Amino acid sequence: MKVSGDTTVCIGAGMCVLTAPDLFDQSEEEGTVVVLVAEVPAGLEGAAKRAVQLCPSGAISINP
Repeated sequence: MKVSGDTTVCIGAGMCVLTAPDLFDQSEEEGTVVVLVAEVPAGLEGAAKRAVQLCPSGAISINP
């Protein structure tokens, strides 16, 4: 499973970082999503899916 973040859509709410801090961060300049690990480890797949669900702007997506 791969995860990606679209910084042009991100509004900087930070739900991804709160939900999956091992996968996401926010840029200091813009406050937008930064993907730390594109290939999601098996133990973090649930957190990645939850982050996608909670993202208010739909900036995070999962690709098989």
